[in-house]
Amino acid sequence: MLVKKYQKARLTPYRKLFFQLGLLLSLVLIYIALEWKTVDRVVGDFNQALFQTEEIMDIPITERILEVKPPPPPPPAPEVIEIVADQEEIIETVLESTETDESEFIEIKEIDEIVEIIEEEEVEKDIPFAIIEEPPVYPGCTGTKAQKKKCLQDKITKHVNKNFKTELAQDLGLSPGKKKIYVQFRIDKNGEINNVRARGPHKRLEKEAIRVVKLLPQMTPGKQRTRPVRVSYTLPITLVILNQ
Repeated sequence: MLVKKYQKARLTPYRKLFFQLGLLLSLVLIYIALEWKTVDRVVGDFNQALFQTEEIMDIPITERILEVKPPPPPPPAPEVIEIVADQEEIIETVLESTETDESEFIEIKEIDEIVEIIEEEEVEKDIPFAIIEEPPVYPGCTGTKAQKKKCLQDKITKHVNKNFKTELAQDLGLSPGKKKIYVQFRIDKNGEINNVRARGPHKRLEKEAIRVVKLLPQMTPGKQRTRPVRVSYTLPITLVILNQ
């Protein structure tokens, strides 16, 4: 018998493809065979589980018995109170009325002398120039309180520079440099200068400073609470001693 072949069939070019497909299919079957798992099937006694009888328990009926507490004991009988008779007599106090009657009169004695109490005047103190309400006014100064205050300071400084004998400091043989003289004086209620004191490096300089301050003119006095008061003023005087 002759084998019939199809002349146009050409399987040689597809031989490699068919080989690969067969190899792949065999690998898949081997993998499924290795990974296949089987579970033992246990079939229980269905009828025994279904028709298992339940255990019946008899629960007795009980009653709740309330505990009855005994009644509290009666309160103790009160003690016998013995009545004792008072032996001392109580004297009642009668309050007399303090109202006066028309028939009564009050005797008023005449006072021979009336003693007059004289209050001692408070000792006036000097008020510092820095805290005075209304500062003293130097002649010719006008303006506000602050302007009058500054004007007084400028006028006093100008007066000292004009009248102080500066050459006196050079003749006293003092060491060269700055020398200060502190002068303190009072502007009284009338605006006059008094109680002038000085402290400096030499007695002659102190006397000269006192002389110059006493030459200050009379001023309008300072006021505290609208009343004239005494005002204390401190004036520093600086002198420069040159090398001779």
